[in-house]
Amino acid sequence: MQIYDELVARGLIAQVTDEDEIKNLINNGNAVFYIGFDPTADSLHVGHFMALCLMKRLQMAGNRPIALLGGGTGMIGDPSGRTDMRQMMTKETIEHNINCFKEQMSRFIEFGEGKAQIVNNADWLMSLNYVDVLREVGACFSVNNMLRAECYKQRMEKGLSFLEFNYMIMQSYDFYHLYKHYGCNMQFGGDDQWSNMLGGTELIRKKLGKDAYAMTITLLLNSEGKKMGKTASGAVWLDPKKTSPYDFYQYWRNVADGDVLKCIRMLTFLPLEEIDAMDSWEGSQLNKAKEILAYELTKLVHGEEEAEKAQATAKALFGGGADSSDMPSTVLSDEDYRDGKADILTMLVKSGIAKSRGEGRRLVEQGGVSLNDEKVTDFTLSLSKEELLANPAVIKKGKKVYHKILAE
Repeated sequence: MQIYDELVARGLIAQVTDEDEIKNLINNGNAVFYIGFDPTADSLHVGHFMALCLMKRLQMAGNRPIALLGGGTGMIGDPSGRTDMRQMMTKETIEHNINCFKEQMSRFIEFGEGKAQIVNNADWLMSLNYVDVLREVGACFSVNNMLRAECYKQRMEKGLSFLEFNYMIMQSYDFYHLYKHYGCNMQFGGDDQWSNMLGGTELIRKKLGKDAYAMTITLLLNSEGKKMGKTASGAVWLDPKKTSPYDFYQYWRNVADGDVLKCIRMLTFLPLEEIDAMDSWEGSQLNKAKEILAYELTKLVHGEEEAEKAQATAKALFGGGADSSDMPSTVLSDEDYRDGKADILTMLVKSGIAKSRGEGRRLVEQGGVSLNDEKVTDFTLSLSKEELLANPAVIKKGKKVYHKILAE
């Protein structure tokens, strides 16, 4: 099976333009493609991870990825999929986030001469002259067509700033610039980026004539990634300081039954024949599939050693008989004790299981918290420092969230 057909079989392709040309370029390793990453945080998250897996897959087939970091577009903010305006970031914050992205991307993509490239659109967007942009780029866009785009329509009722309205033009200019200066002939993105991507393709053809040829492809994976990258407690990050390897493993171990095989197809590098054989799995076999998914993805992001640790810890907690030393843990400081004791609400907040004491109290009152395998019914329950030094406490929320509390 050739790489384009494999992408289809894995459920990654949502929409394309010029399918025959795209298929030919990708299958023959002649695609120079980019995916954009706006540096809105100091770590990549699961949604980005899905795009990185695609880049890795295509690079393995001989194609050349360009990771475009949005140092310029990040100054504006993408309105796609949002009901309000993004908080404005300083140049210093954007630069810090970009450096974090570069380090994390290098774990997945092979960068270097003749290989993948990392570029920053601030290098060309920040030096543009406003009047020149209006004349040379703005003239190629129809406001009527832009307002029909999904990325703008959902914001029109609550208000769309003129700043954000320019995002499509900036993203389109990125493709135009990459086409002219980097030989980039293809762009990838999620369903929510389709209008912006078509804008880039049309800009190239309008500016450079009919002989100029550029193609777009949107994938199910990026928009799915934005959904999958969020949990009830926030984002699932690739930085182990923000989401531990164990928590990352558990996130994938707990995906819904109906999503597990879809995730295995889209994200792992297991052979399709092996995955197809899982189609008939049900019941306890689906739990095995979730373990495979969690292990494979944790290994990709954090390495084989951390994946082994996370799996061993999960088995210790849910199956018994394994080492639990890798369980996520929090050490209480002296300020966490009152009259020599720390109460259960302090432990819940310090461990990150609850965002506030009020939320922790509700969890206890709803019967969702256990301490050392005993259900907590009293939110004033406390343990002394001496007790914790002798025997670390294990808090459990529901059936699947565990955290160890230690004293120093």
